[in-house]
Amino acid sequence: MVLPPDATLADVGEFGLIAALVEQFGTDDQVLVGPGDDAAVLRIRHGHVVVSTDLMVEGRHFRRDWASAEDVGHRAAAQNLSDINAMGGRGTHLTIGLAAPADLPAAWALDFARGFSQECAEVGATVVGGDLTRADQVVISVTVLGRCTQAPVLRSGAQPGDVLALAGRQGWAAGGLAVLGRGFRSPRVLVEAYRRPRPPYAQGQAAAEAGATALIDVSDGLLAEAGHVAVASGVAIDVRRDAFEVPEPLHAVGAALGADPMEFILAGGDDHALLATFPGTGSVPEGWQVIGAVAEGEGVTVDGASYDGSTGWTHF
Repeated sequence: MVLPPDATLADVGEFGLIAALVEQFGTDDQVLVGPGDDAAVLRIRHGHVVVSTDLMVEGRHFRRDWASAEDVGHRAAAQNLSDINAMGGRGTHLTIGLAAPADLPAAWALDFARGFSQECAEVGATVVGGDLTRADQVVISVTVLGRCTQAPVLRSGAQPGDVLALAGRQGWAAGGLAVLGRGFRSPRVLVEAYRRPRPPYAQGQAAAEAGATALIDVSDGLLAEAGHVAVASGVAIDVRRDAFEVPEPLHAVGAALGADPMEFILAGGDDHALLATFPGTGSVPEGWQVIGAVAEGEGVTVDGASYDGSTGWTHF
């Protein structure tokens, strides 16, 4: 379905837009009923079904002058697929709820769908339905279903004596957000990291197969997520600064903004790296870096001492 390039959502209408959006998404042999009915119907095979939901609100989670519609689509899909990754599984099917102003260009919605679909293709996931309504600002709600071939890895399994390890980039998106917040667009590599995260999709299942005792994705901040693991597991976690090599772009942004670049790493989110604990008697899988340790006690420390800086994003 071809829409006029200047058409708005009001021009196209709800069902016209839905028809155009559906064309952006594929299907797979597990989908018995896809978009177009009251609900999707899936054929579930062996393993555990895992489900997660996330919201993105314009002005709070993204700005249209900071990121293209395709970028927002990539980010919306990535943050949901990462939640399944953080259980040791892989996302398979998603639904999208989109609320938007009537004067939003229809092309924006189609570009969003294109970016969303491209990100889903990274793991072979399929969009199977959703909903569309009018609102004063763009609000995106995504639900993802996935599958774990083994028992899901929870936040609550860390044990004293475990090591803490990280997979994926960390602090890059936070550096990009800081740059955009000051009205700049460089270093471009950090801005692009914020616009389109690169979750380590292969590492969730790899961690589970290697015997990870706890697993979480870094969406709100490394220290904040480590705190969630510490509370859920009833342990203490210490993070070592010297485990990190601060990349040059973060050094550059820190110098330009008068900030410690380690703060981007310790408190940054939106890269959707994975944080895991592994038994200290073994080795961590390839692609993982040991950044700390688990002990008896409670709370999170940095280099053995309490940390008085920001630990991550808070919503309220």
